[in-house]
Amino acid sequence: MATDDVRIQGKKLKTLPKVSLHDHLDGGMRAQTVLELADDLDLELPADDAEGLEDWFSDHVESGSLEDYLEKFSLTVGVLQTREGLVRAAKEFVEDLADDGVVYAEVRWAPEQHLARGLSLDDVVDAVQEGIEEGEDAADARGKDIRVGQLLTAMRQTARSREIAELAVAWRGRGVVGFDLAGPEDGFPASNHRAAFDYLAEQFFPTTVHAGEGAGLASIRSALIDGRAVRLGHGVRIANDLDVVSREGEEVLVTFGDMARWVRDREITLELSPTSNLQSGAVTAWGDSMDAHPFDLLYQLGFSVTVNVDNRLMSRTTLTRELGLLAQAFDYDLDDLEAFQLNAAAGAFLPVEEREELIEIIAEGFQR
Repeated sequence: MATDDVRIQGKKLKTLPKVSLHDHLDGGMRAQTVLELADDLDLELPADDAEGLEDWFSDHVESGSLEDYLEKFSLTVGVLQTREGLVRAAKEFVEDLADDGVVYAEVRWAPEQHLARGLSLDDVVDAVQEGIEEGEDAADARGKDIRVGQLLTAMRQTARSREIAELAVAWRGRGVVGFDLAGPEDGFPASNHRAAFDYLAEQFFPTTVHAGEGAGLASIRSALIDGRAVRLGHGVRIANDLDVVSREGEEVLVTFGDMARWVRDREITLELSPTSNLQSGAVTAWGDSMDAHPFDLLYQLGFSVTVNVDNRLMSRTTLTRELGLLAQAFDYDLDDLEAFQLNAAAGAFLPVEEREELIEIIAEGFQR
């Protein structure tokens, strides 16, 4: 699907205002940048040109498991070990989002993974913030208005979550807007990081937790109870807590489990990433094609669904492409696509006044 030309009801999707909540820095790099940074650091890559590297990622992320999917990130994390590399990657990250019509985004990344060449935790956060601000300025110079906040990610499989939580709070008001927990879900529940989440709650600092991607309802439960998550990273397996009783045409009769009802009724944002969910095996229980993804079921039942890219490089995608694929699979119109952006704006880690401004920008953009 050519993302530049996707139109719905005569409107070009790429030009419509969008909100991106689940987008990884190390998964959203330009392939050419990965090549050049690897050359600077004398690192070996599986391809020697941008197209070949894109092909390699595309061929290797169809893993069917989250753990295998995550292994591919060692390449991009490996080249992001210098201040110059982090600044450049963050700047280009913002520019590429702006070119795709994104007006607000949150970039998530794990500071603890970028210390191999001597940078400190504060150094790497400062470098990413510098790149973000340069990207915002560059976009503004081209007439594109975008704002980007950082989500600092702690890794499930390590023991630095409290340290990363304190880092995030220390950078509140200076570019960091929230905290995230990521990494392999099976065997590494959010409860292992209860001390970090207790601290964040005491500081009234917002959290999103990867859950319901590589593991099921127990992972989501831990994210909600131990992590006090106000958003779920992916969270797609919340559909396991729904029992489809009957289907008659477009009418679906469903009974809710207590957890699913809680997530829906409290409007806990689901950061769904359709293409990535298929590649990582998160939706295998429902099928292996876009029209089998439970996105539409969750949407029709009133969950706060949002559309995200997860990893643009690995999945060879953009937010425009994801919206186009969903529209094609489920016959969505502009009202539906606008609803997804409004859900994302409402779930953004921003003060309510700024969320309201963002909602106005989206509404005006879709009306035009």
